[in-house]
Amino acid sequence: MWKILLAEFFGDLRGQKLRTGLTMFAMTWGTIAIVLLLSFGEGLKTALANGLLNAGERLFMVYGGTTSREWQGLPTGRRIRLTEEDLTLLERSTPEIALGSPSYGRWGTSLRYGENKTTTYMEGVYPEFSEMRRMFPAAGGRFLNQEDLDRRRRVLFLGNEIAERLFGDEDPVGKTVLLDGLPFTVVGVMEKKFQDSSNNGPDADRAIIPASTLQTIYGPRYVDHLLIRPRDVREAAVVKQRLYDVLGRRYQFDPADVRALGMWDFIEDQKQVNAIGLGIQIFLGLVGAFTLIVAGVGVANIMYVVVRERTREIGIKRAVGARRPHIMAQFVGESVLITLLGGGVGISVAGLIVAAVRALPADDPAMQYIANPILSWPIALGCAGTLALIGLAAGVLPARRAAAVDPVESLRYE
Repeated sequence: MWKILLAEFFGDLRGQKLRTGLTMFAMTWGTIAIVLLLSFGEGLKTALANGLLNAGERLFMVYGGTTSREWQGLPTGRRIRLTEEDLTLLERSTPEIALGSPSYGRWGTSLRYGENKTTTYMEGVYPEFSEMRRMFPAAGGRFLNQEDLDRRRRVLFLGNEIAERLFGDEDPVGKTVLLDGLPFTVVGVMEKKFQDSSNNGPDADRAIIPASTLQTIYGPRYVDHLLIRPRDVREAAVVKQRLYDVLGRRYQFDPADVRALGMWDFIEDQKQVNAIGLGIQIFLGLVGAFTLIVAGVGVANIMYVVVRERTREIGIKRAVGARRPHIMAQFVGESVLITLLGGGVGISVAGLIVAAVRALPADDPAMQYIANPILSWPIALGCAGTLALIGLAAGVLPARRAAAVDPVESLRYE
């Protein structure tokens, strides 16, 4: 049966090339539109998420604040300043915490290699900082390790841009840099990453040393902030409340006083970014879907014309014994095949456009939002399923009309 239907379909194609070609073009254009819209929407959503995650993945960045409530006879306006011991206390009292690191910051740090000199923001941190801030080392280097921390080694991890300023094309790993006049050995350079959120500047322009080394050299009493990552994002609210409870007892402030601690909640920000990305995709998907629906209406109109033109042929088939399901299958099959053929061409063309755009250089950070479309399997399969449904819907009503043709009346049709 399917061989007969296909033979009739391709026979109609040869007989009505222009009409069928225009119908397929409408489906192709509609498919290109929806695939490109969804692909660029997916790329934008991914870029938004990565831009935030590359500044901090699933963590709380906790700063000391100022109390805004009286508590147990103590006045408002007291300044809360955090120390490295606070992190130890939090980790011991809160099993839901997976990773933690202090951050001692220092602006205006001088770096010199040979004749090249620059200044930057420097941080003293723990080895866990690498994973939490996605500061991963490029091939041939490493991040700080526990032995560096324990021995207060003078080792240095550089952002990729500051490393390029100091060393040019030369491999920095193993070289000695003068940091505020003191020799430090470069152990790694950060792998290039896209980052659209930051504190105290981008990570690409940053110098990292062990927290213990920074304390030994500069002797700060307070940390700039603490980095805390929950074991599970579902426990984020619990961990957040524990921060206020534990530190509230230590510094004697009301645990409900949100101003006592400053906090950058990356977990909540990520939820908001994902919601924005999803909203953009839904909007773009609806625009593309309406384009496809319009093309589907065109297919349905063409099929109505086909039924009218082939009324006599349908009557002859009914007169010689063709049953209603056979007639319906013929016209529904033609509608679905036109839709899928046009859609297949559209997906292929859209895939080539996506590949071409992704091949464009994206050195400008703004291009990360534009030149980063993603044609994923869910998008392709979703479009294919939508096309099949539109083709089916566009063919059912004309097919029912064809199957309902009275053989005697149709033979009189001119």
